[in-house]
Amino acid sequence: MGIMTIRIAPSILSADFCNLERDLDAIATADLVHVDVMDHHFVPNLTLGEPVVGRICQVTSLPVDVHLMIEDPDRWAPEYARLGAASVSFHMGATHAPVRLARQLHDMGCKACFAVRPAEPVEPIFDILDEFDMVLVMTVEPGFGGQKFLSNQMGKVRRLRDEITRRGLTTSIQVDGGVGPSTAATVAGAGADVLVAGSAVYGAQDRAKAIADIRSAAQKAFRA
Repeated sequence: MGIMTIRIAPSILSADFCNLERDLDAIATADLVHVDVMDHHFVPNLTLGEPVVGRICQVTSLPVDVHLMIEDPDRWAPEYARLGAASVSFHMGATHAPVRLARQLHDMGCKACFAVRPAEPVEPIFDILDEFDMVLVMTVEPGFGGQKFLSNQMGKVRRLRDEITRRGLTTSIQVDGGVGPSTAATVAGAGADVLVAGSAVYGAQDRAKAIADIRSAAQKAFRA
């Protein structure tokens, strides 16, 4: 399956916000914890901000992967790196200086990730791909959990994987939205190696089993 290891990043958007520490402990077998930060402006939802993310970084043993669905990430992304985030994703269309921001995050010891919404192409970022550790391809419209998976985004993932392979880069491809045991093979088969799963993990009785099922389906199908 190539050198890539499949990583599973459960999204706490589907967790119980009143029992976050308990729900973080429940995903201890995952590889990352995916935290969606929304500001009611860039997307039509409001989730959580720095105080909560700071505490999540303190209480979980997993690397914290912060997805900023906010306006002005140039201003705010470094704040999340400072709080202890292992990686920060920001959106095309929200950032004014993506390369400068990526380098600033790297200087702080944080991975920089570029996020692309369903209607946005990936080709515009090909020229700056080597500045990013990961590209996040949204397979739902950002804003709310539990949406139906958009399979029409897989061509985008394949083109991205081809470009990464062609240039010998180590950039990861993360897919977020509607990912679960039934869609994991499709996503990994297209070339994604980091899978964000929210309701598929938190809606399951046994969270560890849900994580293992998604990982196993993805691992078998992965296209390097």
